[in-house]
Amino acid sequence: MIKACVIGWPISHSRSPLIHGYWLKQHGIDGSYSRIPVEPENLATFLGGLKEAGFAGCNVTLPHKEQAFDIVQHTDESTRRLGAVNTVFIRGGEIHGTNTDGEGFLDSLKSKVPALSLNGQRAVVLGAGGAAMAIVNALLLQGMSEVAVVNRSPGKAEQLRLRFGGKVRPVLWQQRADVLDDAALVVNTTSLGMKGQPGLELDLFRLNPQAVVTDIVYTPLRTRLLEDASARGNVTVEGLGMLLHQAVRGFELWFGVRPVVTDELHDFVARDIDPDYAR
Repeated sequence: MIKACVIGWPISHSRSPLIHGYWLKQHGIDGSYSRIPVEPENLATFLGGLKEAGFAGCNVTLPHKEQAFDIVQHTDESTRRLGAVNTVFIRGGEIHGTNTDGEGFLDSLKSKVPALSLNGQRAVVLGAGGAAMAIVNALLLQGMSEVAVVNRSPGKAEQLRLRFGGKVRPVLWQQRADVLDDAALVVNTTSLGMKGQPGLELDLFRLNPQAVVTDIVYTPLRTRLLEDASARGNVTVEGLGMLLHQAVRGFELWFGVRPVVTDELHDFVARDIDPDYAR
């Protein structure tokens, strides 16, 4: 049996076992995928013992992504740009780390808006945490001319500019509505609007009707930001898609089969989030 898992602290909220369990069953693979709570002080010991414990690898979620980057033995160039790992796999007895958040975001976006062209366009990203960092990196690699990073703490947005260069434009939180002009894409990476969190207040008056609006929050499945954008005619992309698409490469690395994100999988996970969900 091939074993993989997701680790974090806490980890009980993770829906990754639903996704990977679905694919294991779909492909008839003798494998398992579980949740394992790992305290930060035990992370190095856990990752170092992955192979001996019989694991092909693991997903890494909060608060471990940056610490995992320092622990793994091998990383790829894109992951080094981020300094954060969300997927660990064993090759030749050694621990490799990669980050699939950026590609998961782009694949989700393009699956819903296949004609979207980002090259030479502007984006507005709300938030400057780990998810924002992966998304900003992915957008810049798509050739975007500018990514405005709006954050409540200006210093964190400035850190992204220092990491990725002059195409990143730090913006004060109170100016968030003023930078929407000519944006082809708006991305919320903050927890605002998440179930149990304060709502995201954003006036979309200046936003181009052709712009795409996406939110990486997926509880609820449709945030107020997405509802407000839809009401004014903007195309919207839900956060659940990123969760599903970022899981694809990890499954392939551990189990040797590249799975596909389907409507059936989306609806299966969506019903776990909201039992009243209907397509």
